[in-house]
Amino acid sequence: MKSKLSTLTLALILSSSIYSAQTVAASDVIQPRANYTDMTSQRQVVDQLLNDAYQAFKNPARISHAGFTAKMPSNMEIITNNLLDAYQLEPYRIDLLFSAANAQIYNKNVDRAIELFTQILSVAPDDVDAHSYLVIWQNFKGNKSEVSRHLNALEGLNKGRVADLKKIISTIDRIVETPLSNKIKKSAKGNNAIITLGYALNPDGSMNPILIDRLNATLTMAKKNPESYIVVTGGVPKNHKTEGKLMADWLVKHGIDSSRIIEDNYARSTVENALYSSYALARHNIDHATIISSASHVRRGQTLFEVASWQTGPKGISFDTYAANDRPLEELKVPSDGELLGIYRDALRVYGMWSYRSYPLEQR
Repeated sequence: MKSKLSTLTLALILSSSIYSAQTVAASDVIQPRANYTDMTSQRQVVDQLLNDAYQAFKNPARISHAGFTAKMPSNMEIITNNLLDAYQLEPYRIDLLFSAANAQIYNKNVDRAIELFTQILSVAPDDVDAHSYLVIWQNFKGNKSEVSRHLNALEGLNKGRVADLKKIISTIDRIVETPLSNKIKKSAKGNNAIITLGYALNPDGSMNPILIDRLNATLTMAKKNPESYIVVTGGVPKNHKTEGKLMADWLVKHGIDSSRIIEDNYARSTVENALYSSYALARHNIDHATIISSASHVRRGQTLFEVASWQTGPKGISFDTYAANDRPLEELKVPSDGELLGIYRDALRVYGMWSYRSYPLEQR
Protein backbone atom coordinates (compact mmCIF):
# COMPACT_ATOMS: atom_id res chain seq x y z
CA MET A 1 0.00 0.00 0.00
CA LYS A 2 1.28 3.44 -0.77
CA SER A 3 2.42 5.34 2.31
CA LYS A 4 0.48 8.42 1.30
CA LEU A 5 -3.25 8.32 0.67
CA SER A 6 -4.69 10.03 -2.35
CA THR A 7 -6.55 13.26 -1.67
CA LEU A 8 -9.79 11.67 -2.88
CA THR A 9 -9.48 8.62 -0.64
CA LEU A 10 -8.67 10.76 2.38
CA ALA A 11 -11.60 13.05 1.67
CA LEU A 12 -13.95 10.07 1.42
CA ILE A 13 -12.70 8.66 4.70
CA LEU A 14 -12.98 11.94 6.55
CA SER A 15 -16.39 12.81 5.17
CA SER A 16 -17.75 9.41 6.15
CA SER A 17 -16.40 9.64 9.69
CA ILE A 18 -17.52 13.10 10.79
CA TYR A 19 -19.88 12.94 13.73
CA SER A 20 -21.90 15.48 15.66
CA ALA A 21 -21.29 15.34 19.40
CA GLN A 22 -24.54 17.16 20.04
CA THR A 23 -26.58 14.26 18.62
CA VAL A 24 -24.95 11.53 20.66
CA ALA A 25 -26.53 10.54 23.94
CA ALA A 26 -24.28 10.71 26.98
CA SER A 27 -24.49 6.95 27.49
CA ASP A 28 -23.48 6.12 23.91
CA VAL A 29 -19.96 5.09 22.98
CA ILE A 30 -18.79 7.31 20.13
CA GLN A 31 -17.57 5.39 17.11
CA PRO A 32 -16.46 6.83 13.77
CA ARG A 33 -18.97 5.82 11.11
CA ALA A 34 -16.83 4.43 8.32
CA ASN A 35 -15.95 1.13 6.70
CA TYR A 36 -12.21 0.99 6.14
CA THR A 37 -12.07 -2.62 4.99
CA ASP A 38 -11.68 -1.81 1.32
CA MET A 39 -9.60 1.33 1.77
CA THR A 40 -7.11 1.51 4.62
CA SER A 41 -7.06 1.37 8.40
CA GLN A 42 -8.22 4.25 10.54
CA ARG A 43 -4.87 4.21 12.29
CA GLN A 44 -3.04 4.72 9.00
CA VAL A 45 -5.20 7.72 8.14
CA VAL A 46 -4.60 9.36 11.51
CA ASP A 47 -0.88 8.63 11.35
CA GLN A 48 -0.68 10.15 7.88
CA LEU A 49 -2.53 13.29 8.99
CA LEU A 50 -0.19 13.71 11.95
CA ASN A 51 2.87 13.07 9.81
CA ASP A 52 1.70 15.73 7.35
CA ALA A 53 1.18 18.14 10.25
CA TYR A 54 4.70 17.36 11.45
CA GLN A 55 6.16 17.99 8.00
CA ALA A 56 4.42 21.38 7.92
CA PHE A 57 5.86 22.10 11.36
CA LYS A 58 9.38 21.25 10.19
CA ASN A 59 9.05 23.38 7.06
CA PRO A 60 11.92 25.88 7.12
CA ALA A 61 9.71 28.80 6.04
CA ARG A 62 9.83 31.28 8.90
CA ILE A 63 9.22 34.89 9.76
CA SER A 64 12.02 36.31 11.86
CA HIS A 65 13.19 39.55 13.39
CA ALA A 66 15.06 40.58 16.52
CA GLY A 67 12.32 39.67 18.96
CA PHE A 68 10.38 36.85 17.34
CA THR A 69 10.95 33.81 15.17
CA ALA A 70 8.05 31.61 14.15
CA LYS A 71 6.56 29.45 11.46
CA MET A 72 4.63 31.13 8.70
CA PRO A 73 0.90 31.48 9.44
CA SER A 74 0.07 29.18 6.53
CA ASN A 75 2.07 26.41 8.22
CA MET A 76 -0.06 26.79 11.31
CA GLU A 77 -3.28 26.48 9.31
CA ILE A 78 -2.05 23.26 7.71
CA ILE A 79 -1.13 21.89 11.12
CA THR A 80 -4.45 22.90 12.66
CA ASN A 81 -6.54 21.45 9.84
CA ASN A 82 -4.71 18.13 9.88
CA LEU A 83 -5.02 17.83 13.65
CA LEU A 84 -8.75 18.57 13.56
CA ASP A 85 -9.28 16.08 10.72
CA ALA A 86 -7.49 13.46 12.83
CA TYR A 87 -9.67 14.37 15.82
CA GLN A 88 -12.81 13.66 13.83
CA LEU A 89 -11.52 10.14 13.33
CA GLU A 90 -10.27 9.77 16.92
CA PRO A 91 -12.80 11.66 19.10
CA TYR A 92 -11.09 10.63 22.35
CA ARG A 93 -7.73 12.07 21.31
CA ILE A 94 -8.03 15.33 23.22
CA ASP A 95 -4.29 15.82 22.74
CA LEU A 96 -5.16 16.67 19.14
CA LEU A 97 -7.36 19.57 20.28
CA PHE A 98 -4.63 20.87 22.60
CA SER A 99 -2.13 20.79 19.76
CA ALA A 100 -4.56 22.46 17.33
CA ALA A 101 -5.37 25.18 19.86
CA ASN A 102 -1.72 25.97 20.42
CA ALA A 103 -1.08 26.04 16.67
CA GLN A 104 -3.65 28.83 16.60
CA ILE A 105 -1.81 30.64 19.39
CA TYR A 106 1.29 30.55 17.19
CA ASN A 107 -0.93 31.84 14.39
CA LYS A 108 -1.94 34.76 16.68
CA ASN A 109 -5.58 33.69 16.47
CA VAL A 110 -6.32 33.68 20.19
CA ASP A 111 -10.10 33.66 19.73
CA ARG A 112 -9.94 30.43 17.74
CA ALA A 113 -7.61 28.90 20.32
CA ILE A 114 -10.04 29.79 23.10
CA GLU A 115 -12.83 28.03 21.17
CA LEU A 116 -10.73 24.87 20.95
CA PHE A 117 -9.68 24.92 24.61
CA THR A 118 -13.35 25.39 25.51
CA GLN A 119 -14.23 22.42 23.30
CA ILE A 120 -11.86 20.31 25.41
CA LEU A 121 -13.86 21.21 28.52
CA SER A 122 -17.05 20.02 26.83
CA VAL A 123 -15.46 16.56 26.82
CA ALA A 124 -13.37 16.78 30.01
CA PRO A 125 -14.80 19.53 32.23
CA ASP A 126 -12.19 18.96 34.94
CA ASP A 127 -9.14 19.15 32.70
CA VAL A 128 -6.58 21.23 34.61
CA ASP A 129 -4.53 22.23 31.57
CA ALA A 130 -7.57 23.36 29.56
CA HIS A 131 -8.71 25.59 32.42
CA SER A 132 -5.13 26.85 32.80
CA TYR A 133 -4.81 27.84 29.16
CA LEU A 134 -8.17 29.59 29.35
CA VAL A 135 -7.05 31.56 32.41
CA ILE A 136 -4.01 32.84 30.52
CA TRP A 137 -5.64 33.57 27.18
CA GLN A 138 -8.80 35.10 28.62
CA ASN A 139 -6.48 37.31 30.68
CA PHE A 140 -4.63 38.24 27.48
CA LYS A 141 -7.98 39.20 25.94
CA GLY A 142 -8.92 41.22 29.04
CA ASN A 143 -11.93 39.03 29.89
CA LYS A 144 -11.60 39.22 33.66
CA SER A 145 -14.90 37.48 34.43
CA GLU A 146 -13.78 34.46 32.39
CA VAL A 147 -10.40 34.48 34.13
CA SER A 148 -12.17 34.34 37.50
CA ARG A 149 -14.49 31.58 36.33
CA HIS A 150 -11.66 29.30 35.30
CA LEU A 151 -9.58 30.12 38.38
CA ASN A 152 -12.57 29.20 40.53
CA ALA A 153 -12.88 25.90 38.67
CA LEU A 154 -9.18 25.22 39.27
CA GLU A 155 -9.51 25.95 42.99
CA GLY A 156 -11.35 22.67 43.37
CA LEU A 157 -8.99 20.77 41.10
CA ASN A 158 -5.45 21.99 41.77
CA LYS A 159 -4.77 24.86 44.16
CA GLY A 160 -1.08 24.80 43.32
CA ARG A 161 -1.85 25.51 39.68
CA VAL A 162 -3.98 28.50 40.70
CA ALA A 163 -1.06 29.97 42.64
CA ASP A 164 1.34 29.35 39.76
CA LEU A 165 -0.93 30.97 37.17
CA LYS A 166 -1.43 34.03 39.35
CA LYS A 167 2.34 34.26 39.80
CA ILE A 168 2.92 34.03 36.02
CA ILE A 169 0.40 36.81 35.38
CA SER A 170 1.78 39.08 38.11
CA THR A 171 5.36 38.47 36.92
CA ILE A 172 4.47 39.45 33.36
CA ASP A 173 2.56 42.52 34.57
CA ARG A 174 5.58 43.68 36.60
CA ILE A 175 8.07 43.14 33.78
CA VAL A 176 5.87 44.81 31.18
CA GLU A 177 5.37 47.83 33.43
CA THR A 178 9.12 48.24 34.04
CA PRO A 179 10.63 50.80 31.61
CA LEU A 180 13.16 49.45 29.13
CA SER A 181 16.73 50.56 29.80
CA ASN A 182 19.94 50.75 27.75
CA LYS A 183 22.16 51.99 30.55
CA ILE A 184 25.23 49.99 31.60
CA LYS A 185 25.02 49.54 35.36
CA LYS A 186 27.42 48.51 38.06
CA SER A 187 26.49 45.12 39.45
CA ALA A 188 24.92 44.71 42.86
CA LYS A 189 26.70 42.90 45.69
CA GLY A 190 26.95 39.13 45.53
CA ASN A 191 27.46 36.78 42.60
CA ASN A 192 26.48 38.36 39.30
CA ALA A 193 26.04 37.20 35.74
CA ILE A 194 25.53 38.75 32.34
CA ILE A 195 23.33 36.67 30.02
CA THR A 196 23.56 37.43 26.31
CA LEU A 197 20.85 35.86 24.16
CA GLY A 198 21.78 34.65 20.70
CA TYR A 199 20.33 35.69 17.36
CA ALA A 200 20.06 33.62 14.18
CA LEU A 201 23.35 33.41 12.29
CA ASN A 202 23.60 34.25 8.61
CA PRO A 203 23.52 31.24 6.25
CA ASP A 204 27.32 31.32 5.93
CA GLY A 205 27.69 31.09 9.72
CA SER A 206 28.62 34.73 10.29
CA MET A 207 27.02 36.87 12.98
CA ASN A 208 24.16 39.22 12.18
CA PRO A 209 24.73 42.89 13.09
CA ILE A 210 21.92 42.54 15.67
CA LEU A 211 23.97 39.91 17.51
CA ILE A 212 27.14 42.00 17.30
CA ASP A 213 25.22 44.92 18.81
CA ARG A 214 24.33 42.69 21.76
CA LEU A 215 27.97 41.65 22.08
CA ASN A 216 29.20 45.24 22.14
CA ALA A 217 26.86 45.91 25.07
CA THR A 218 28.08 42.69 26.72
CA LEU A 219 31.71 43.75 26.33
CA THR A 220 31.10 47.16 27.90
CA MET A 221 29.14 45.64 30.78
CA ALA A 222 31.73 42.88 31.32
CA LYS A 223 34.55 45.45 31.60
CA LYS A 224 32.55 47.55 34.04
CA ASN A 225 31.76 44.45 36.13
CA PRO A 226 34.96 42.34 35.99
CA GLU A 227 33.75 39.79 38.56
CA SER A 228 30.59 38.84 36.65
CA TYR A 229 30.19 35.56 34.86
CA ILE A 230 29.06 35.82 31.23
CA VAL A 231 26.54 33.34 29.81
CA VAL A 232 26.29 33.25 26.00
CA THR A 233 23.39 31.15 24.79
CA GLY A 234 22.32 30.07 21.32
CA GLY A 235 22.63 26.78 19.48
CA VAL A 236 21.01 26.85 16.04
CA PRO A 237 23.86 25.73 13.71
CA LYS A 238 24.59 27.55 10.48
CA ASN A 239 27.52 26.33 8.39
CA HIS A 240 28.63 24.15 11.34
CA LYS A 241 28.79 27.11 13.72
CA THR A 242 26.63 28.11 16.68
CA GLU A 243 25.83 31.48 18.23
CA GLY A 244 27.17 30.45 21.64
CA LYS A 245 30.60 29.49 20.31
CA LEU A 246 30.92 32.54 18.06
CA MET A 247 29.87 34.90 20.86
CA ALA A 248 32.41 33.39 23.23
CA ASP A 249 35.19 33.62 20.64
CA TRP A 250 34.27 37.25 19.88
CA LEU A 251 34.43 38.23 23.57
CA VAL A 252 37.79 36.50 24.07
CA LYS A 253 39.15 38.23 20.96
CA HIS A 254 38.10 41.55 22.50
CA GLY A 255 39.89 40.93 25.78
CA ILE A 256 37.51 38.95 28.02
CA ASP A 257 39.08 36.09 29.97
CA SER A 258 37.62 32.81 28.77
CA SER A 259 37.36 31.59 32.38
CA ARG A 260 34.44 34.00 32.89
CA ILE A 261 32.44 32.71 29.93
CA ILE A 262 29.83 29.96 30.05
CA GLU A 263 28.73 28.69 26.63
CA ASP A 264 25.36 27.18 25.79
CA ASN A 265 25.57 25.81 22.25
CA TYR A 266 22.32 23.85 22.31
CA ALA A 267 19.37 26.20 22.87
CA ARG A 268 17.20 26.57 19.77
CA SER A 269 14.80 29.17 21.14
CA THR A 270 14.36 31.70 23.95
CA VAL A 271 12.52 28.98 25.88
CA GLU A 272 15.57 26.74 25.72
CA ASN A 273 17.88 29.70 26.46
CA ALA A 274 16.10 30.00 29.80
CA LEU A 275 15.75 26.28 30.54
CA TYR A 276 19.38 25.42 29.79
CA SER A 277 21.13 28.51 31.14
CA SER A 278 19.17 28.56 34.40
CA TYR A 279 21.25 25.60 35.56
CA ALA A 280 24.46 27.55 34.98
CA LEU A 281 23.03 30.27 37.24
CA ALA A 282 22.15 27.66 39.86
CA ARG A 283 25.58 26.00 39.72
CA HIS A 284 27.33 29.33 40.35
CA ASN A 285 24.77 30.46 42.93
CA ILE A 286 24.07 33.71 41.07
CA ASP A 287 22.29 36.40 43.07
CA HIS A 288 21.56 38.75 40.19
CA ALA A 289 21.67 38.49 36.40
CA THR A 290 21.32 41.07 33.64
CA ILE A 291 19.83 39.81 30.38
CA ILE A 292 21.08 41.44 27.18
CA SER A 293 18.95 41.21 24.07
CA SER A 294 17.18 43.40 21.55
CA ALA A 295 14.73 45.90 22.99
CA SER A 296 11.79 44.08 21.40
CA HIS A 297 12.89 40.82 23.03
CA VAL A 298 14.24 41.49 26.52
CA ARG A 299 10.89 41.45 28.31
CA ARG A 300 10.20 37.97 27.03
CA GLY A 301 13.71 36.90 27.95
CA GLN A 302 13.38 38.17 31.52
CA THR A 303 9.98 36.54 31.99
CA LEU A 304 11.26 33.16 30.85
CA PHE A 305 14.39 33.27 32.99
CA GLU A 306 12.34 34.23 36.04
CA VAL A 307 9.87 31.38 35.48
CA ALA A 308 12.70 28.90 34.86
CA SER A 309 14.43 29.94 38.09
CA TRP A 310 11.35 29.04 40.17
CA GLN A 311 12.21 25.39 39.67
CA THR A 312 16.00 25.48 39.30
CA GLY A 313 16.89 28.29 41.71
CA PRO A 314 19.01 29.78 43.00
CA LYS A 315 16.43 30.93 45.52
CA GLY A 316 16.01 34.67 45.58
CA ILE A 317 17.77 35.38 42.27
CA SER A 318 16.77 38.67 40.64
CA PHE A 319 16.95 39.80 37.02
CA ASP A 320 17.03 43.01 35.05
CA THR A 321 17.66 43.73 31.38
CA TYR A 322 19.70 45.76 28.92
CA ALA A 323 17.74 46.65 25.78
CA ALA A 324 19.95 46.81 22.72
CA ASN A 325 18.69 49.36 20.23
CA ASP A 326 17.10 47.34 17.45
CA ARG A 327 14.31 49.93 17.63
CA PRO A 328 13.92 53.21 19.57
CA LEU A 329 12.92 52.44 23.16
CA GLU A 330 10.10 54.98 23.04
CA GLU A 331 8.45 52.97 20.25
CA LEU A 332 8.52 49.88 22.45
CA LYS A 333 7.37 51.55 25.67
CA VAL A 334 4.10 49.62 25.50
CA PRO A 335 4.48 46.05 24.20
CA SER A 336 2.49 45.16 21.10
CA ASP A 337 -0.13 42.43 21.24
CA GLY A 338 2.27 40.23 19.31
CA GLU A 339 5.07 40.72 21.84
CA LEU A 340 2.72 40.15 24.76
CA LEU A 341 1.32 37.01 23.16
CA GLY A 342 4.84 35.63 22.78
CA ILE A 343 5.59 36.38 26.44
CA TYR A 344 2.48 34.56 27.70
CA ARG A 345 2.89 31.64 25.30
CA ASP A 346 6.53 30.99 26.13
CA ALA A 347 6.05 31.52 29.86
CA LEU A 348 3.66 28.55 29.82
CA ARG A 349 6.20 26.48 27.88
CA VAL A 350 8.98 27.21 30.36
CA TYR A 351 6.55 26.46 33.18
CA GLY A 352 6.20 22.99 31.67
CA MET A 353 3.03 22.96 29.55
CA TRP A 354 3.54 21.32 26.17
CA SER A 355 2.37 23.29 23.13
CA TYR A 356 2.16 20.20 20.91
CA ARG A 357 1.41 16.84 22.46
CA SER A 358 0.47 14.63 19.50
CA TYR A 359 3.28 12.32 18.33
CA PRO A 360 5.27 12.92 16.16
CA LEU A 361 4.34 16.58 16.67
CA GLU A 362 5.63 17.13 20.19
CA GLN A 363 7.16 20.30 21.56
CA ARG A 364 7.27 21.95 24.94
